[in-house]
Amino acid sequence: MNGPLNFSAETLAQEATTLTQKLSAGLHTLPEVEDVHYGATQKQEVWRDGKVVLYRFIGEKAPTAKVPLLIVYALVNRPYMVDLQHDRSLVKGLLAQGEDVYVIDWGYPDRSDRFLELDDYINRFIDGAVDHLRDSSNRDAINVLGICQGGAFSLCYASLHPEKVKNLITMVTPVDFHTPDNMLSHWTRELDVDLFVDALGNVPADMMNACYLMLKPFRLNLQKYVGLVDILDDKRAIEDFLRMEKWIFDSPDLAGEAFKQFITQFYQRNGFIKGGIEIGGEAVDLGFVDMPVLNIYAEQDHLVPPDASRALKDVVGTADYTELSFKGGHICHTVGAGEARDPGPDGRAVRLVMRVPAQRHLAWARRSPQAPAAQVRLPAEEEPRGYRRTVHRTRGEQEQPQRTCLPSAVSGPAGAARRRLVHGQAGDAARFRRARPVTR
Repeated sequence: MNGPLNFSAETLAQEATTLTQKLSAGLHTLPEVEDVHYGATQKQEVWRDGKVVLYRFIGEKAPTAKVPLLIVYALVNRPYMVDLQHDRSLVKGLLAQGEDVYVIDWGYPDRSDRFLELDDYINRFIDGAVDHLRDSSNRDAINVLGICQGGAFSLCYASLHPEKVKNLITMVTPVDFHTPDNMLSHWTRELDVDLFVDALGNVPADMMNACYLMLKPFRLNLQKYVGLVDILDDKRAIEDFLRMEKWIFDSPDLAGEAFKQFITQFYQRNGFIKGGIEIGGEAVDLGFVDMPVLNIYAEQDHLVPPDASRALKDVVGTADYTELSFKGGHICHTVGAGEARDPGPDGRAVRLVMRVPAQRHLAWARRSPQAPAAQVRLPAEEEPRGYRRTVHRTRGEQEQPQRTCLPSAVSGPAGAARRRLVHGQAGDAARFRRARPVTR
């Protein structure tokens, strides 16, 4: 008979036997495990500005895509997560699809970078990398893939420089920083960030990692290490575990001034929704994001809750917006489900990004000029299995409504609503972008 915890003497004995076997196997497996390395794909430096480097990934065959794809990663972790290992590499899958893939490596800020601002990261580093790719490819605009905080930076960049972005993909990107389930936001809203940065200068990476771990203290500080016992007889699984641990704790310090601006304007003021984000003295208005947008979010993300990402559809000015969701947590977009040993990027994530890119959404929708401005389904063969496509709006090419300029830049849903006109029959709607005054 089992007790309230649903175990018996027999199950305890079996558990003890299994544990003994795993520990015994570990004595033979662990000495065979060498230092783990990351990076499955050869890359080459093509541009540099100080510590910030732009790399081009070199695939087994020449790219067939004519438009470069720039990956913009977060500041808080190293970007090699997108190319972690041979069987878990988003980059490798993109290259296999013929894409010409680049990534910005932010480097490791030190005391000399204490006063770098968001303006430096967006209008100096990202813009410099984009201009290099535009020149080298002889293109007016390139494709941008922003991940997490890098997605927020990409949205700011696309708002300020829409003419340089052909298609925008955002992955696990926060937009509404004040959703009720955003624990990180609750922690930072009352933070005296000026005093915090004045006292510390650059924000130590170990402090940031401690904050992230305490969002799920038992899961991230205890359970995953207890679970390590279950893979002690599997050398490859141990190497995967150690490689992930190496990435988690290989975190750069954060430039103090940029950290202060990001916390203040995004986490505390919720600037994408309520307005008030300024980069280099210029207001960020997501209504100017008028290129095709593909927004991808994780359904079990504790760092960027789904609602925080789904808010993007109400604030961007594009007529071609698509949402895709996948089951998993924050980093499953690049490596699969981690300990669950999901097929990873060579399975779902790569098909998600490159089998359904924004420009193909737009091209497919325009095959039928009678398509109404409503939800448009992709052909069945283009929908990745295991993912949920929730929103796609476009309008037929035959409709050419008169565009109107509205005064004043208003960010957030109110601003997006002011930039939306209704024409013709009920339900036929189109978005438009007002003329941006030149301030630079």
